[in-house]
Amino acid sequence: MQRIIVAGAGSESAMSFWMDKEREQGERVPEPADAPEGAVISPDARREKRLPPGQSRTRKWPVLDVSGPPRVELDASGPPRVELGVSGPPRVELGVSGPPRVELESWRLRMFGKVGRGVEWNWKEFSQLPRVKVFADFHCVTRWSRLGNLWEGVSTRELVDRAGGIAPGAGFVVAHGYDRGFTTNLPLDEFLAEDALVAILHDGEPLTLDHGGPARLIVPRLYAWKSAKWLAGLELTEKDEAGFWERSGYHMHGDPWREERYSW
Repeated sequence: MQRIIVAGAGSESAMSFWMDKEREQGERVPEPADAPEGAVISPDARREKRLPPGQSRTRKWPVLDVSGPPRVELDASGPPRVELGVSGPPRVELGVSGPPRVELESWRLRMFGKVGRGVEWNWKEFSQLPRVKVFADFHCVTRWSRLGNLWEGVSTRELVDRAGGIAPGAGFVVAHGYDRGFTTNLPLDEFLAEDALVAILHDGEPLTLDHGGPARLIVPRLYAWKSAKWLAGLELTEKDEAGFWERSGYHMHGDPWREERYSW
């Protein structure tokens, strides 16, 4: 497993890229008919032409990650924040060129902001929530698409319901990651689409660390960077707040069918 550094910003961050050949698909493109009974079929997976403009199919599963400082701490009254040397859960370790290693005993997912009441789940509690399966395509802004993925986890609608519903004024969501306080933003209606979920399984197997495990957001109708890896928190907001990549020029929305890659 070789990581190739393709971009960097001093000692605090760097981007690496590699191909996960263990999850390689066959030549045949998986079809909705292949999904298990009861699975939600993402509407884009029913299109006659499933590749958005400028995209190419990959049978492997490429991995992009950005490294950073070694610890992330969750504040009980706000979003995840980056702090060095802070003791206490959740314990997160970040290597100089790798993803955050979140211990399941200390993993937490918080939903807060403009919801009826803030909620926090530990891994055991989250694992016992009602599950959904979603058959969906996955489109990266770097122009590759992996077609016919089967995700399993908890629907975003279920999570919002358990947080007391949507509070007045909510219109957007900020997803917070364990990786150095990473964030990404998206419209509330995209977040609450039937095919959106917090996934813990991919094609029947637990999500690996490199692909965002133990849990990641999956929003199939937007480019993949909106599906935040290593998910730590979900914040409903009134305003559309630019996340990590959005502040660097990526599109605030990110619809692959409109090629909303960049803001310029």
